[in-house]
Amino acid sequence: MSLSTRTDDGWATTRFVVLGFGTAGYACTDSLLQAGAGFVTALDDRDTEALREKAQILETLGATIKLGPGSTAELPAEVDVLVTSPGIPPSAPLLAAAAERQAPIWSEIELAWRLRDPATAAPWLCVTGTNGKTTTVQMLTAILTAAGHRAVAAGNVGLPLLEAVMDPEPYDVIAVELSSYQLHFTHSMSAHSAAVLNIAPDHVDWHGSLQAYTQDKGRIYENCQVACIYNVADPETEQLVLDADVIEGCRAIGFTLGTPDISMVGLVDDLLVDRAFVEQRASSALELATLADITPAAPHNVANALAAAALARSFGVPATAVRDGLRGFRPDAHRIAHIADVAGVNYVDDSKATNPHAAQASLQAYEHVVWIAGGQAKGASFDELVEAVKDRLRGVVLLGQDKQVIAQALARHAPDVPTITVEATDTGAMETVVGEATKLARVGDTVLLAPGCASWDMFANYGARGDAFAEAVHRLGDS
Repeated sequence: MSLSTRTDDGWATTRFVVLGFGTAGYACTDSLLQAGAGFVTALDDRDTEALREKAQILETLGATIKLGPGSTAELPAEVDVLVTSPGIPPSAPLLAAAAERQAPIWSEIELAWRLRDPATAAPWLCVTGTNGKTTTVQMLTAILTAAGHRAVAAGNVGLPLLEAVMDPEPYDVIAVELSSYQLHFTHSMSAHSAAVLNIAPDHVDWHGSLQAYTQDKGRIYENCQVACIYNVADPETEQLVLDADVIEGCRAIGFTLGTPDISMVGLVDDLLVDRAFVEQRASSALELATLADITPAAPHNVANALAAAALARSFGVPATAVRDGLRGFRPDAHRIAHIADVAGVNYVDDSKATNPHAAQASLQAYEHVVWIAGGQAKGASFDELVEAVKDRLRGVVLLGQDKQVIAQALARHAPDVPTITVEATDTGAMETVVGEATKLARVGDTVLLAPGCASWDMFANYGARGDAFAEAVHRLGDS
């Protein structure tokens, strides 16, 4: 389609169909109407009172909203562009029908990119990866704000990206978190700079294969303007940079927990340093911050900080703002959060570690760990994780639907590590789990909730799981 910005002619006559009418679908429909689109139809097989209320609002503005079973069974006869909500797989019948008709399929991110006002459009600093996206984007926003910019975290975290680009008071810069779902149907985005933090198996059922998942992550680098940030410890991310078609002059910038080479940011002793965005990078490095400025200073969180710093430096942010932004930043709850010290044992909640890759990063932050794990494994394997961390494990306590998957990996690779399986699935199960973990722990150890699994088998979400853990820990301290 020729609709590259909201100032282009044609929005009024283009026939849009929006698939899904949840948070993203509502935002897409509303934004299209604001942009002057004259023909907008939204479809959703759900039919709730909340959706009907939203539908009534947009119908008064000229949209057609179809809710209830069968609403997405057939693609309308007249459609020029299909805008899809994230999470709807490419195999969905309506998406397949649109592809067969050669109708363009846009993600909400694609729509947001095309709805920018070219006169005031803020640059996008974009982040994706299997783990660490939200923390990195929030760190980046803190750094940009410390530098005096009107900045916002948007996309898969914070403000919906469509709201950010449609704001009547333009932002100076937008820190954008992007999921693989959102990137799949994103075609024309041209980020100022972009980072892929890491690649590990996740959402393979949605994408069809790990290769397809990886390729969708790599879309973030396409048409990148200034810097493609990659993880030196994850060669797959550098390969995605090499494969990308970028704007001439765009640079590949690595981040590393080791000593940085030229065109990298990294660590020298306890200093975060820049050898990428300084004139004398061949012979010197610029101090950005210290490890003491990062909370917590776990290795994977330091890597997040380095990626955020690289993105900010690509935007011209001074070193002092990197330091000040990181120093004032605190991660969201349930991300390697210290809960309490009880009888000389450290209790840490990393309930957000919902896949093996994230759990491994968390486990490697501690020398001696009693690991609490389990839940819905989503088809993941734990062999590589157990092999990597077995020497750190004081013991393991397992719970949840797929606990045996982890138990089997422990039996294969760490048979001497004491392992306790908790069969209970009621609301009091976490208290039993914490009690068993406490029995295994010694003074100086860390009891770590890093499940490596989704939470939905026992809890409403990872936050509820982390809250249950924290409550059980606090009851230990009160006893």
